[in-house]
Amino acid sequence: MWTVVYVARNEIQAEMLRGILDQEGILVMLRGLGVPHLGSSGSVEILVPSSEAEEASEILYGNLCL
Repeated sequence: MWTVVYVARNEIQAEMLRGILDQEGILVMLRGLGVPHLGSSGSVEILVPSSEAEEASEILYGNLCL
């Protein structure tokens, strides 16, 4: 089961955060929100396996607060 740990503003931010989680060895899936015609400017959910959600949230919080 996958859990949403963050909603990125756009695809660029989502890809950056995916890279951070990938470096920590956490599996990541991205899922776009909203209407498809917005392309990369729409919000994107960052999902991780439920068993890694707490760790992923801590990693993201640490990087977003810098």
